[in-house]
Amino acid sequence: MSSTSANNELAESLPTTAQPHFEAADPQWYLNRELTWLEFNKRVLHEAEDERTPLLERVKFLAIVSSNLDEFFMKRIGGLKQQVGAGISELSVDGRSPQRQIDECYAVVRELEAKKQQLLVKVMALLEQQDIAIVPYSKLPVKQQQLMREHYIQNIFPLVTPQAIDPAHPFPFISNLSLNLLAGVYVNKPEELTQVRIKVPVSGGVSRFIQVGEELLYIDLADLIANNLDLLFPGMKIGYCEIFRVTRNAITEKDEEQADDLLQMIESELRERKFASVVRLEVASTMGKQQSGMLAAELGLNEEQDVFVVDQRLAMSDLFQIAGIPRADLLDPPHHPCDHPKLVGATNIFHAIREQGEILLQHPYESFVTSVERFVKEASRDPSVQAIKMTLYRTSAGTKIVQYLIDAALNGKQVAVVVELKARFDESANIKWAQRMEQAGIHVTYGVVGLKTHCKVVYVVRQDYNGLRRYAHIGTGNYHAGTARLYTDLGILICDPHIGEELTELFNFLTTGLVPKRNYQRLLTAPKVLKPSLLEKIDREISKHSNEQPGLIQFKMNALEDADITAALYRASQAGVKVDLIIRDTCRLRPGIPGISDNVKVISIVGRFLEHTRIFYFQNGGEEEYFIGSADCMKRNLESRVEVVTPVQKDELKADLREILDVQLGNQRSVWEMQSDGSYIQRRPKNDTQRIGAQEMLIDLAKKRCKAVGKKGKKIKRKKRMIRFSD
Repeated sequence: MSSTSANNELAESLPTTAQPHFEAADPQWYLNRELTWLEFNKRVLHEAEDERTPLLERVKFLAIVSSNLDEFFMKRIGGLKQQVGAGISELSVDGRSPQRQIDECYAVVRELEAKKQQLLVKVMALLEQQDIAIVPYSKLPVKQQQLMREHYIQNIFPLVTPQAIDPAHPFPFISNLSLNLLAGVYVNKPEELTQVRIKVPVSGGVSRFIQVGEELLYIDLADLIANNLDLLFPGMKIGYCEIFRVTRNAITEKDEEQADDLLQMIESELRERKFASVVRLEVASTMGKQQSGMLAAELGLNEEQDVFVVDQRLAMSDLFQIAGIPRADLLDPPHHPCDHPKLVGATNIFHAIREQGEILLQHPYESFVTSVERFVKEASRDPSVQAIKMTLYRTSAGTKIVQYLIDAALNGKQVAVVVELKARFDESANIKWAQRMEQAGIHVTYGVVGLKTHCKVVYVVRQDYNGLRRYAHIGTGNYHAGTARLYTDLGILICDPHIGEELTELFNFLTTGLVPKRNYQRLLTAPKVLKPSLLEKIDREISKHSNEQPGLIQFKMNALEDADITAALYRASQAGVKVDLIIRDTCRLRPGIPGISDNVKVISIVGRFLEHTRIFYFQNGGEEEYFIGSADCMKRNLESRVEVVTPVQKDELKADLREILDVQLGNQRSVWEMQSDGSYIQRRPKNDTQRIGAQEMLIDLAKKRCKAVGKKGKKIKRKKRMIRFSD
């Protein structure tokens, strides 16, 4: 059953009266988290199908969906399978058992996989027209085959290790997401065939696709190995050789309260994840049923359910390599973030923040390097800075922030960093960052037991001319130079004494775990304050709604999954409050149900950047409130993570947030509108002026802001020259 048909089934069960009765606990009002997330991947895959998307960008979207589905099996299917194995029969808020969710998800995944395979054929044919091709080894001219064989012997063959599968050699361990060949080899009699597993060594500098000569012609590494098996098995005959791949469960979390050393516990979890149970087997369509059945049995899988047959190419996430080919004519126009207008020309970032009060940062439209990284860099070197405190959820080798923190410690400043060791799939990197910082004398802590530290905060204490001042950056995205160019995020640089006091309370909580009553008046922090505050503000919007002053709630975030927030938004709609939701992926709420959610509009933006911004807006009877922060409206964010959402109080910055919301809500190019059954319909531009995507419009607006400041700066310089000349 597909997600659309499953949701249609729910739609048919809706009451048919003009004013249906709303019970918050009734499953019919809630869409399934997993199915709506898969629906998001349909929208992403559409970018690979859309002829308006540049060709290599279409390849990129194929790779993105493939990577997303890998993670979906590791995290979501893995978790559901654990529930089934533990005998958990509790239904989700939408009324589904764990097994029913798996079954319905599998149906949708098979739809997605079939569409991916069809699109790959189409896109590769278009690439060939542009002289870019992945060709079978057998189709290469003999001379090129010889060259590639020699390349294989010199550069790859020493890395290849065949493992026999027979009574003397038990079935080998198959690592997560690795590409493997299953070969059958024999000397004289086919009935005396031996099965062999060969791991394709895609890692450590060995690419999946090997370039042939100087042209943009590639062969698949697995294909190269498969066609040169005589080197591994000299004098033997090859009965068959087929490719396969496994996906393992990534959920192996232990109880933190029982851990004496959190660092050792996380390292142990990473080792266990390597050997975790297999949740999916992918095999080439040419593999025989006997071979795929043997693999499924050895891996402990249900052959009918857990084996996915692939017609074209396994591990399409490796197509990121092809998407990265430097053909500007087949890519999106290059995007170069501009420097923030309020920071251009400022010799001291702290003076600029103090004079402005608040500075709103919009990434990737404005530079992360010349704003956030600069903030930490200047803090590390400024002799007036006494202390730096920071939360670190994900970062990258390309981000200089960790080095600036180390520099600050070496410069005698007090530096404290709260590192989240359990940021999934970044645990290993975060352990290394934590150890490196500890060696430099930085006070590293790992947050509060039982809570993930997901907030994005840098906090600086500086001795100003009139006493200690507290400066901060509060953001919606990670301190990660790579994603800062690929994700849309917001941040605010602020020097507000009240916010500063509350951040002091926050870090005292994060570094001790002690929970005396902490008095947050401005910041909305999870897990204690944020959810009750959002519910209270939704109820306040209902109470202030009138015909003369209609209520309005607008949320922009990645996901709406929390049942309590969803129910509150239903109540707001029934009271007449207009609710606009810009939700990237998972959304439980069903818009457009007469009498229930006919005042709710849900849209999703898909474009060249991943939407990652969180904005919360309440009209509040004319006294408008805007908030930005790290939290989505998911149960985990609101109840089991440390999150920070901050008010945006300056009118100029409120206008900037209003511009973002209006651009995205009104866009006709990159917007998908959610239907009450959980499906989405893409808006269609009616004229040329509507053919610009929301993200492209925000790029243009950022450029205009920079140009306006540039012209203003030239006028000031010209005026200064005139004054000098008159002197």
